[in-house]
Parts: sequence; C-alpha cells; structure tokens
Amino acid sequence: MGIWRKLNNMIKEISKLKNNIEYIYKKNENTPRMALCLNFSINKPEVKPGVYMLMSRLLLQGTKNFNSEQLANEFEKYAIDFSSEIFTNYLRLKFICLNEDFSKALQLMGEVIKNSTFEEFEKERLKLKCEIPAELDSPRSATINAYIRTLFENHYYGNSLTKVLENIDTITKEDILEAYNYILTESKKALAIVGALDKNEILPQIEDIIGTLPVSTNNNFMISKPELDKTKTVENIRPDLNQAHIIKGWLVPTYENEDYYSLILLNIILGACGLSSRLFSELRDKKGLAYVVRSSYEAYKLAGNFMIYIATEPSNIEISLKGFDEEIEKIKTIPVSEKELEDAKNNLIGKYAFLDETNIQQACGYAKYDVLGLGFDYDEKLKESIKSVTPEQIQNCAKKYFTDNYVLSIIKP
Repeated sequence: MGIWRKLNNMIKEISKLKNNIEYIYKKNENTPRMALCLNFSINKPEVKPGVYMLMSRLLLQGTKNFNSEQLANEFEKYAIDFSSEIFTNYLRLKFICLNEDFSKALQLMGEVIKNSTFEEFEKERLKLKCEIPAELDSPRSATINAYIRTLFENHYYGNSLTKVLENIDTITKEDILEAYNYILTESKKALAIVGALDKNEILPQIEDIIGTLPVSTNNNFMISKPELDKTKTVENIRPDLNQAHIIKGWLVPTYENEDYYSLILLNIILGACGLSSRLFSELRDKKGLAYVVRSSYEAYKLAGNFMIYIATEPSNIEISLKGFDEEIEKIKTIPVSEKELEDAKNNLIGKYAFLDETNIQQACGYAKYDVLGLGFDYDEKLKESIKSVTPEQIQNCAKKYFTDNYVLSIIKP
C-alpha cells in the first residue's frame, strides 16, 4: 500500500512498483503537461573516464525499432521533451509531454531503456572529442576542470573533462554496453511522476513498462569516500588570456551530515547570493579586485565541494588570495548577525521555491533525493532544518572545514 499525504492541497503517494522501484506520484490539478523522471544510481566507478558520459549520449541515438533520426522525429511529432543526462551519482531519464500524449512518451521511454543499440558509437565519440576542447577553451571551465581533477585526485569524482579527453580513444562499444547493462540491472531506481492525470489511469501503464525493468537494488555500492589531507596547488599558463582565474576550495561533508544545512547557508552568505554577498561587497565593490567573484557548494553522495572563484587582473592574484583569507577569517571569528542569517535563509528558501515551480522540476527533485537514499520528502526536511540553523553553527562550520587542506587552481597569462 502507498503512503498518501496532502501537501499544499496537492495529493502525493509514495509506494513501490512490482520490481521494487520506489516511486512518488504527485497530482497537480489543472496542469496541461505530465512530467516523469526515472533515475538509476551509479554504484561503481566507470572503467575508463568518459564511459558514462558517452553512454548517456548514445541512449538517444537509436534503438532496435527506430534509428536516431526516426526517434527524434517521434519526440518532435508528439512535442515530447525527452532527455538522458549523466550526473556523478546517477543516470537520469526524463520527459515532459502533453497529458494526452503520456502513453506515447512512456512507450518511447521503454523503447530507449530496453532497446537502445548504441550503434552510433564512433560518431558520438568523435563529437564528444571535438566538444570537450571547445568547452575547455573557456578559462573558467579550464580552471574548474583542473580544480576538480586535483581535489578528487585518483578518485572517480575526479574524472574531469581533460581525463575524459585523455581516455576517450581507448573506450570501446563493449565498455559502453557493459556499463549500461550493469547500471540497468544493479542499480537503485527512483521514479517520480507529477501532473494532472489520475494515478489509477497511468499506473497500469507504468507497471507494464517501468515495472518490468530489472529489480531495484541498493546493496552493491562500490565507490570509496574521497579524502584530502594536504594543500594542493595547480597552475596553468594561457598566453591568450588577459585576466587570471582563481579557485580555492575544500572537501566538505554532504547531505546526511548535520553540518550540511549550515554549509548551504554559509555559501549564500559568502558568495552565492550575488550583489549582497560578502565576497562581492568586499572584493569587487570596495577593493575593485574582481570582474566576477562568487562561492559555490556542490554536494555529491559521498562528499561536498565548497569553492571560491574570482576572475581578476593578473597583477591582483596575491591580493585576491589575501582577500579570500580575510573573508574566511572574518566568518570564523565573528558570528554572523541574526539579520544576515535570516536574509540568507529567506534567499535560499526563495531559490528552492523558484526551482520547484514546474511539474518537471518537482519530478527531478523528488527522484534525485530518493536515488541518493535520502527519500522523496527530503526537500521538506531540508527547508525545516535550514530554518533552525544558528549563527554559532555557521561559525563552528567555518572553523571546522576552512582548514589548510585545500586546493588552489589558477589559470593566468
């Protein structure tokens, strides 16, 4: 039996399909488009960097019954927005369609999952091989790439674009097929359906297609927790540049750690809320050091990555790094004010509301949290936990994680 709940006058059911796939169905009345998101957990490192990226791209490049052009035409004919995307910890398949075309979209999803041929392997590999250098031509992307590769050195999370490029010629179609078959059979699967159609109308169809996939399992996770026990610096010279790009970052906890909520708010206060953030105010407005300055916090299943980024004049590199240290020291030694913390909470909760407006946004959020093992209702817990964070928790968090074990990535002329 499913668990029925009522939230903001909208009905939700959390239950399982016959193959143990957990799902959430949320009915949003009077919405013209249905959204469905199906995630598959990534439980082990890819055998070669780039295998998962190529695999997700090839899923939409032809099946046993449709070549890539025919498949694209089917999606276009019914105005179905369908995508396959790979993230560090899961593969995501999703679609949004008109209510009357839900059955067709579901059939096409089943076709993609069960009958993809991966026939256009060489063509897609060549395309990716050309796209990566174009992406890395952006100095910001190149700085982030070097930072991630160094932060997660010798770990699956560090399979950066340059590592993919270095290994792409060694990847075979057999590598792709083996990876996909493993994910299909040995993954935890999370399904979210959001829209106006009645559950009793669509669930039999979902059981026929998604309920016949291999059983959902979560007993074979084989990715180790990354560690960083010293300072690491990576510096690259680009003669074509006229400014420097700097990232300083730390390995920090993730979702299930009690400090996660404080870290999210710390990110907002420090540099993720634009003009009102401390870094923007101090380093750009007052000191005139930056073209762009911000912080970001990215959470993975096993670790989080908290980083500060600045684009500045090459002559300002040292003073910018000093500015980073000064702002970090302030937040370690002086508790944030109640007003600053309340503003950060309001900013964050407002962002979550903005990212939760559409059916597809809701479906993707639900499926993401569940495939990570946090449960479909994690967003509700998250918002409530954020509200209870204190200035002391923010300060303690800064002291605990902004240590001398960090990565510094610089690209300069």
